[in-house]
Amino acid sequence: MQSKASSPDEYIAELPEERVSAMKKLRKTIIDNLPDGFEETMSYGMIGYVVPHSIYPDGYHCSPELPLPFLSIASQKNFIGLYHMGIYSDEKLLNWFTSEYPKHVKTKLDMGKSCIRFKKPDQIPYELIAELVQKMSVKDWVDKYESAVKR
Repeated sequence: MQSKASSPDEYIAELPEERVSAMKKLRKTIIDNLPDGFEETMSYGMIGYVVPHSIYPDGYHCSPELPLPFLSIASQKNFIGLYHMGIYSDEKLLNWFTSEYPKHVKTKLDMGKSCIRFKKPDQIPYELIAELVQKMSVKDWVDKYESAVKR
């Protein structure tokens, strides 16, 4: 489900009431812990955190006019999703996250390649997400991205 919202605030205002609090808290957790250089925007109909063109002029190789995506959050039909490209591209980070997750949440981790699905908003591990967000700087992400794309 992609939103047509033009800003993160507009996106959150469109959400069902039962999702607003969790999405606001998730957004604040990310903003409070995101390393310098990343920028919040709307990206692919979700709230996105990107490397802006001012830092990485090449942009996203699939659509160079777009900034390099890093992280997104979205309220989907059956879950709240956190999409973290660092987890997708860095096995060490993925292993850290999957081993830490059970220490924060009693339910089984529901995860795709880069999507972490939270079906119950009251079970979002905000402290763990704060740690995850801090683990990759803009430089780390650009280096990882370029090593994968420019082979």
